[in-house]
Amino acid sequence: MQSRLTKTLYLGLAALSLGAVTAVSTTANAASKAKVTSTKKLSSAPETRNVVATGKNALYTKPGTVKGAKVVASKAKMAKLANSKKSADYFRAYSIATTNKGSVYYKVVTMNGKYRGYIYGGKSADAFAKGIVSAETTKSAALPSRTAGFKLTDVKKNTLWNAPKYTQYKAKKVSMYGVKDTDTFTVSKAATKTREGSLYYYVTDAQRPSVSGWIYVGNGYQDATTVTLGGLTLGTAEAAATNDNSVKIVYRDAAGQTVGNATWITAAAKTKAGDKVNDAKNAAGVSLSDFIANSKPANYKLNATVDTANATYGNTVYVDVVAAATSKIQMVIDNVDAKAGTVTNPLGVNDVLSASDLSATLSTAGINALTGTQGQAFSTTDLNAVKTALGANNAVKGAKVYHDANGKSYYYEFTFEPENFNSDNRTKNYGDTLKASFKATLVEGKLGTTTSNSNWIA
Repeated sequence: MQSRLTKTLYLGLAALSLGAVTAVSTTANAASKAKVTSTKKLSSAPETRNVVATGKNALYTKPGTVKGAKVVASKAKMAKLANSKKSADYFRAYSIATTNKGSVYYKVVTMNGKYRGYIYGGKSADAFAKGIVSAETTKSAALPSRTAGFKLTDVKKNTLWNAPKYTQYKAKKVSMYGVKDTDTFTVSKAATKTREGSLYYYVTDAQRPSVSGWIYVGNGYQDATTVTLGGLTLGTAEAAATNDNSVKIVYRDAAGQTVGNATWITAAAKTKAGDKVNDAKNAAGVSLSDFIANSKPANYKLNATVDTANATYGNTVYVDVVAAATSKIQMVIDNVDAKAGTVTNPLGVNDVLSASDLSATLSTAGINALTGTQGQAFSTTDLNAVKTALGANNAVKGAKVYHDANGKSYYYEFTFEPENFNSDNRTKNYGDTLKASFKATLVEGKLGTTTSNSNWIA
């Protein structure tokens, strides 16, 4: 009896002891779970936040050590994305979370939007590390031997992009409103996608300079009578320059120093030295006066309208230019109307809008007014032109969808508030970033197709 009681007490105490240990262990595990102590949006230029997975860490719905975190993409899947040959599998980092354990997690999304979540970034917020590292999604390429006179092979089919597709998050098509089949384009930059190796040119419509963007070229450039490059066609090649068919252009700065030159060659037949050029055009269909304006050296602007009425073949036209600088506009929210509903991660006062936040178009007059003589203060005329252009669209639609707790969709509309525009920018010089204030209004519904020429947004 005593022995049986002793065994019973022993087993009971053992069970109690095991239960106590288990309880202590459970409490310790719960206490060891990390907690997020701070979160903030990343505000550096979007292109500096392009990253690639290293394959060393998985992607989670929450920082990985926080209670309730679930796997979005396993470590093995992230390794596949790390070694992908597709630009769509790069990531954009847009916010950062820090835990009470001192760990840093970045919230990232793939360029095609397929995968979104948190990934471990190490113990320092100074640079991307551990699960992700910085990525160069494009590489500079050589310009073609001829950079002017290109045409779109099909304006409706071959459009321009504000960045080669998937090399920037939410890269968009450029509005082709007003572009004609006869418009010619000038190439100013060339790049290849780092992963695919495909070639793109950055082109500008010579007749409508507000229309510019990247277009797929294909496998490269060839000199020929007629060349088709992706969505571009190069017309009949120009003849060799002679005194009988060409005009030389020399660009001079304020000190009288030559800063650039070009040669315009007529497409007209049977011209000779000394003949007036009149309204003749070159093989690309560009007049001498337009050619002079389009061919000016980079970062310079014409000091005055060039008179070509007396220009003759075999002679030189001297063109005075001044150093130029082009400003961009920082769009800042100074008023938020959220009466329509409450959404996750809403916009707030003093938030700065990026080109990926909205679909905005600035008129040619507004874009032209952003360029002026380097070092000079903005003229009142140009400030007024920019202000008028900003207000012309009335309400600008946002390009992001927000959701409330019930999953209902919303987007923002942004309305320019011009009252303080001139005073906010009266001390700004050409090349400085201008400030424009906008009211953000939350609107229920889903976004439709939007277009933008947003290269002017800081």
